[in-house]
Amino acid sequence: MKPKWLLFSLSIAVPLLLAGCDQSLLVFDPKGPQAKTLSDTIIFSIMMMVGILVVVYALYTFMLVKYRASKLDKDYEPPHEEGSKWLEITWTVIPVIIVIVLSVVTVRTTIDVENVPEAYANEKPLVIYASSSNWKWHFSYPEEGIETVNYVNIPEDRPIEFRLYSYGPITSFWVPQLAGQKYAMSDMVTTIHLAAETPGSYIGKNSNFSGKDFAHMEFETLVMTAKEYDEWVQDVKETAPALSETEFNELIEPSVLGRKTFSSTHLEFNPPPEGDNAGHHHGSENHHSEDASTTDEHMHHEDMK
Repeated sequence: MKPKWLLFSLSIAVPLLLAGCDQSLLVFDPKGPQAKTLSDTIIFSIMMMVGILVVVYALYTFMLVKYRASKLDKDYEPPHEEGSKWLEITWTVIPVIIVIVLSVVTVRTTIDVENVPEAYANEKPLVIYASSSNWKWHFSYPEEGIETVNYVNIPEDRPIEFRLYSYGPITSFWVPQLAGQKYAMSDMVTTIHLAAETPGSYIGKNSNFSGKDFAHMEFETLVMTAKEYDEWVQDVKETAPALSETEFNELIEPSVLGRKTFSSTHLEFNPPPEGDNAGHHHGSENHHSEDASTTDEHMHHEDMK
């Protein structure tokens, strides 16, 4: 089979095979405004690409038919044709327009999903610190003073602000039906905004390879009504044990665990890398004082010289 026909066959067969797959694509089943924005952008981009392919394949077929090989006299000479400047302008301008349209849509989508959903702009968000370690997720609720491992419960119709960081390699926090993905790193806190409009259970995962057991870094995101959420928080405070520093240090060691629930958080004795604890501010005051003393002493010796 000629390469061009093989390519054509693959372009037809692959979409048909994917269409027959039973595994649903979660990104196309959004349950919140941020996920809906991303889903609409993906569908728009796909439709544009399909339109481009239709035009390209139509022109390709036309050229194959019009200029196919035929039996002509040996002395036949094809007519001389000059190039068309309008055709050249057309096939230069069209790709530029396509790139501009996709760029504008992408930039607007990025701005929208990076901010609090517009419908919830005037509401106070629920802040949840989502920290990763090998190979688990820790969810700290500073407002409620509780913490969970490998699952997170949130109320419906309320903006949620996840603050992400890592106690190990870079990971990627992703709940496909509620928001896009964002990286969690060890020396800084990144933020992802979302809101859930439909109660239910949604799968979350680490979409960035981070070691041999990263496939186990899935967690359930349970969207509850406001009443159910308040009852759950109260139940945790009354029945779950407190989280000690010793136990937390054991939790962040590389291992695969199930769910855990605590009536306190690790934020008090092991704060997230933000503010004075972020980036290059991890050093102690004594360390900075020693550096300053060493610098002053060095300058003094230089002055003596």
